[in-house]
Amino acid sequence: MEKLDLKKSLKEFYSPSARDVSLAVVPRMNFLMIDGEGAPESPAFQQAIEAIYAVAYTLKFAVKKAGGQDFAVMPLEGLWWAEDMADFDPQRGDRNRWRWTLMIMQPDFITPGDFSGAVKAAAKKKDNVAIARVRLDSLEESRAVQIMHIGPFSTEGPNIRRLHDKIAGLGGRPAGKHHEIYLSDFRRVSPAAMKTVLRQPYV
Repeated sequence: MEKLDLKKSLKEFYSPSARDVSLAVVPRMNFLMIDGEGAPESPAFQQAIEAIYAVAYTLKFAVKKAGGQDFAVMPLEGLWWAEDMADFDPQRGDRNRWRWTLMIMQPDFITPGDFSGAVKAAAKKKDNVAIARVRLDSLEESRAVQIMHIGPFSTEGPNIRRLHDKIAGLGGRPAGKHHEIYLSDFRRVSPAAMKTVLRQPYV
């Protein structure tokens, strides 16, 4: 049985243009999710990344071992917001007050039983208390604008403004959280070559 790669079958949502802002209608998708607060360089953020990947890979291999469909682990994604959006200001903001939900998309055939078994198995293998906070949930963003950002996270600002300008031009307003999809492993890829999908739902 051929390995399922949802990044290819859902190319519209995981490989948008880097030149132009594009429109998308994003369906309901299932994700592993973990919530937290703090700067991306904080120990809490790093612990959450390790926890969600531990569950994701344990789940993948458990399903395959049981004779189910093999599938590629999807990229890490993040929803970002703050109680005071001024905290995202590069000059005056407080990165420690950033709030986030890290996510890894899951195939529709993953069951709550599959998930709970993977959490228990991952917790036995890894000494990471954040594993217990990983959950299986769904997200439906519906109408959204998106663009592929190439470069370091610190240069996302102009592309984010392009997303919001596009929404305004459509007569809409942002709704939901700023969404990023990390297609590059930022531990191994130079900042100039990193690819990140930037998405903003709107109504």
